[in-house]
Amino acid sequence: MSKVVKFGGSSLASAEQFEKVKQIIEEDSERRYVVPSAPGKRFPKDNKVTDMLYACYAKAEEGEDFLPDLELIRGRYQEIIDGLKLDLSLEEEFRTIEKRFREKTGSDYAASRGEYLNGILMAKYLGYEFIDAAEVIFFRENGEFDGDYTNLVLGERLKNCERAVVPGFYGSTHDGRIKTFSRGGSDVTGSIVAKAAGVDVYENWTDVSGFLIADPRIIKNPEVIDTITYRELRELAYMGATVLHEEAIFPVRKAGIPINIRNTNAPQDRGTWIVGSTGKKSKYVITGIAGKKGFCAVNIEKDMMNSEIGFGKKVLQAFAQNGISFEHMPSGIDTLTVFVHQDEFMHKEQKVMSAINRLTHPDSAEIESDLALIAVVGRGMKSTRGTAGRIFSALAHRNVNVRMIDQGSSELNIIIGVSNEDFETAIEAIYDIFVVTNL
Repeated sequence: MSKVVKFGGSSLASAEQFEKVKQIIEEDSERRYVVPSAPGKRFPKDNKVTDMLYACYAKAEEGEDFLPDLELIRGRYQEIIDGLKLDLSLEEEFRTIEKRFREKTGSDYAASRGEYLNGILMAKYLGYEFIDAAEVIFFRENGEFDGDYTNLVLGERLKNCERAVVPGFYGSTHDGRIKTFSRGGSDVTGSIVAKAAGVDVYENWTDVSGFLIADPRIIKNPEVIDTITYRELRELAYMGATVLHEEAIFPVRKAGIPINIRNTNAPQDRGTWIVGSTGKKSKYVITGIAGKKGFCAVNIEKDMMNSEIGFGKKVLQAFAQNGISFEHMPSGIDTLTVFVHQDEFMHKEQKVMSAINRLTHPDSAEIESDLALIAVVGRGMKSTRGTAGRIFSALAHRNVNVRMIDQGSSELNIIIGVSNEDFETAIEAIYDIFVVTNL
């Protein structure tokens, strides 16, 4: 049995955190491949090294003096090296970085150096082999990740490597240019390494003890989700639940490798298991609640709409022509509503409304703004009667007016639309009825 372990920036922000990480790795011999992020914040008002690198490179690009900024970054790593009493010098690496910054190699190169340097440091500290991600993780020229080639090259490299450190967040194009994933991309690297190495588990270590049933900024001390399927996770992540990079699930999902979200500062906690499928019943009918504010609803009415072939297509065409994607589209016999992101829609609203009127000739078309969408997700909902009724009852009890309800055919989730001002109250009401009361 073997594991890939990825550690986030908060887990590697200081020498003290590095010591915790080493203890975690060494207490389980199955933890063979380590994927580090760049050092994160040591305290609330601190800066992440990646942000420092972006700012430093921006000065270099503008022809300004960036050396003081680079010296601060060097100091962050030296502080960790000194704290761990390591016989390691990064002077040569920083000379190369300075040279590349002067050559204006690119912001992807600049940002990637946080993980690159932390990988060198981590490998030295653990006594593991260091594998530069640029040599084993590849992107096509159009910027897309080249999964097949990466899996081939990385798999061969790891086949003869008992223990290694592969820095997260970046790789290279086939002509050698450094390319990064989007922010949080070290999660993706961990998943890629797990698939290529054919490990049994991908452990993702962060600063929380797993996925929470609801946002802790709204619900005080929400319970941790014990086990969640990839499909449930996708639904919650889509609605803003963020602990893991959304793209991180794809490589391991295809390979059937489970992900275990763990807390570096509380390693005794079991965390959350993310799996392809499970026969295990969830503790509650629902698995999680997530949502977002800032939506608009375009409400369209037309008599005999249901008998007009292609009506829905024409409505969506009005949005597509203006480069706007829709989120949900509940409909009735003579009504149809399209939910869109308000910030994308508002500066194009009149163009869209004009197109709707021209293409569909509705009896009325009105815009409703400042709405929020909430997803109630759970594999247990399918086999439980009255779930929607309980949601309506809980919201009515808290005087929340429901503007929309939409249930997917999989019965895995129910989407509810409410006013922005009712967003927090609605989540509190749903959490209370399904988790606190658990009737």
